[in-house]
Amino acid sequence: MAKTNVRYLCSECGWTGPKWYGRCPECGQWGTVDEFHEARPTAAARRGGAGASSRASGPGRTARTQAAAVAESAATPITQVGTDDVARIPTGFSEFDRVLGGGIVPGSVVLIAGEPGIGKSTLLLETAGNIARAHAAQGGTVLYVSGEESQGQVRLRATRIDAVEPNLLLAATTDLATVLGLIERERPTLAIVDSAQTIVSQDVDGISGGSTQVREVASALIDVAKTLDVPVLLVGHVTKDGSIAGPRTLEHLVDVVCQFEGDGETALRMLRAVKNRFGPTDEVGCFDMSGEGIEEVTDPSGLFLSSADGSDGDGAAVEGTCVTFTLDGHRSLPIEVQSLVTNSVLPTPRRAANGVDANRIAMLVAVLYRHGHVNLLGNDLYISTIAGGLAKEPACDLAIVAALAGAAKHAPIPRTTCAIGEISLTGQVRPVPRLEYRLREAARLGFATAVVPRLRRRVEIPGLAVVQVDTLKSALGVLL
Repeated sequence: MAKTNVRYLCSECGWTGPKWYGRCPECGQWGTVDEFHEARPTAAARRGGAGASSRASGPGRTARTQAAAVAESAATPITQVGTDDVARIPTGFSEFDRVLGGGIVPGSVVLIAGEPGIGKSTLLLETAGNIARAHAAQGGTVLYVSGEESQGQVRLRATRIDAVEPNLLLAATTDLATVLGLIERERPTLAIVDSAQTIVSQDVDGISGGSTQVREVASALIDVAKTLDVPVLLVGHVTKDGSIAGPRTLEHLVDVVCQFEGDGETALRMLRAVKNRFGPTDEVGCFDMSGEGIEEVTDPSGLFLSSADGSDGDGAAVEGTCVTFTLDGHRSLPIEVQSLVTNSVLPTPRRAANGVDANRIAMLVAVLYRHGHVNLLGNDLYISTIAGGLAKEPACDLAIVAALAGAAKHAPIPRTTCAIGEISLTGQVRPVPRLEYRLREAARLGFATAVVPRLRRRVEIPGLAVVQVDTLKSALGVLL
């Protein structure tokens, strides 16, 4: 066992110090400072000799385990550095490639985090099958290392999602030295480690999944990825509040951090880039989870809308519904807001919201009463979205108010009309960012009329009538 230097590490901000504190002196969080055993390389490892540990003895071993190695290449002026584009590796999912910025960069380390059972392992195993299938002719291999399942269990899942390929190599181990040795020996096109919290290094103290072990495992995988130019997809667990488990420095070490999100009651899954050194961080990938695996949804526009004609089955329009457009990354998604207004028999009227911010509903009801002359203060209100969509952006205010007013006055809003705008406490309809982008998406989906805030410049969208309003009262006059 290597000698260790006891220090204390904050799992929230990454602060380190020689003394324990109940409250982190850097970020001010309570209970986040834990003991951290920082490993020191042995003398043999510093000399790069044969007496180093097993993971420092293989060919192509990283500079991290050969700390005394002298840099072979001098610093180069930035003007002399080539600008040739790196050939990215397609994942087989256009949505995954979109989030990564065009594909997997060789030598990069991508951290995929998400709640248990959300589909992280399924997504990566299917990605491994796609890459193995695409590189079979060139003799490339894909290495999938599982620290949570046996080889037989991974094979069962691969059979179910049609990811069985002869050049897809499976390994079930929790030893870091074994993982690094497999990557060095096979030199795969892609390596997947599932997960960082299950792999254990014998060179440092600490339990599996602890801050010490997670940091050591991530650092070693990053070293081998950069040295051998092998991309690594690393699965990370999350805590109860949804943040990535382990020290916060883990997110700083890797090149890309992706969050795999979704509602357990629906099949929709969203992949978001929280950090990306090789592309934008405002891209979102949409996937559909099924029994046969994960399928990408290249056009999610119809996921959050009900029937195409908006009728109740008898041909009559449905009251209490309104469509708006919200931004998720670079995408503009239509969200249908539905509301139900009933007479209350309770001392305190009930407010139930699903997919909408409940605090904002209380504010909008008060604004609707004061400036729209629609009294809903004594009614039970039920507001919801379709298929787990989120209408929490301020640009959805006008659609929420229109749905509530339409339900109260029994006045249905035409299905081909959408409403976009933020409502202030003074009853004004305020502008929203990237409005023209939303309007073009509305025109593409067949909407004929859009009620929007007053624009500073004239916007003409073919096939879409843009109605500009200043106040909530005038907006309700147009919509209802």
